[in-house]
Amino acid sequence: MAKKELLRVEGLKQYFPIKGGLLGRTVNHVKAVDDISFKVYAGETVSIVGESGCGKSTTGRAILRLEEPTEGKVYFEDVDLTSLSKKEMRKQRKDLQIIFQDPYASINPRQTVADILNEAMTIQNSVPANKRRKRIIELLETVGLNEYQADRYPHEFSGGQRQRIGIARALAVDPKMIICDEAVSALDVSIQAQVLNLLEELQEEFNLTYLFISHDLGVVRHISDRVIVMYLGKIVEIGDREAIFENASHPYTKALLSAIPVPDPTHEKTHIALKGDVPSPIDPPTGCRFHTRCPFAQDKCKTDEPLLQTHQTMEGEHKAACHFIEEIASGELLPRDYSIKPEMV
Repeated sequence: MAKKELLRVEGLKQYFPIKGGLLGRTVNHVKAVDDISFKVYAGETVSIVGESGCGKSTTGRAILRLEEPTEGKVYFEDVDLTSLSKKEMRKQRKDLQIIFQDPYASINPRQTVADILNEAMTIQNSVPANKRRKRIIELLETVGLNEYQADRYPHEFSGGQRQRIGIARALAVDPKMIICDEAVSALDVSIQAQVLNLLEELQEEFNLTYLFISHDLGVVRHISDRVIVMYLGKIVEIGDREAIFENASHPYTKALLSAIPVPDPTHEKTHIALKGDVPSPIDPPTGCRFHTRCPFAQDKCKTDEPLLQTHQTMEGEHKAACHFIEEIASGELLPRDYSIKPEMV
């Protein structure tokens, strides 16, 4: 059975102008997201991972037009979201919701939980006025809260409970897709597990689709069907969870995976230490943007930008943007320094 395409992003760019001079003219741009394309199918969880500043959250906000994209197209169920007026986009947001990283900052502290959920239903007119209170109680019970908590204020809840309120607000309008922007990164590990399990249960119950934005690869491995790896505004690798975690192709993905701690003091693993900092998105490197930190970089990497090419592995098909995937995999191309070495972790 063919998968149903729900979201398609084509050539998305998000540039933020930098003003300067006496007249406040635009002197440069921060290239936060620079020409990325991908698809999300109904019912799956696609995660976007990468270091801070790689453009993960900006991608999510651009899809929802919380920030107006500079270029590119975003199709949701074959409707071009970038061509809609603000009024039309407001109606479309009934099907597209977001859960923010900081639950306390994203909800109004002066409103009770019932007011917060009622406001969402009122704006989208998703539930008749005389049935909203009943729906509010149902939503609270769905996310693991109690009826008596409906008339409490956000400051009376713990961080995990506030995130559950954020999830309930997203569910209040019966969305088809939810963008989870670092939805569990601000929570304790034990609470993270509870919220992740809740998200999985809700996905199965309501047939939800998730675009899960995170820097935590342990969380991503647990919840994802497919993984998108971003570096400095570009997609460097896309693949099924097994393909990424068991047989990553791109040197940057390999470096990220090597940083995952292993809960076994006797286990030896190869640690890839990336040298230097992430370059500025104002003036990104030419060619492959990762070449300034890549232990396998060659002269070609400095001048020619690699395209996302399909590679077949034992775990399935996935794409990576690197000129020397096969040479690295076969061992023909060795690292230029000793930043890759076995370490006891």
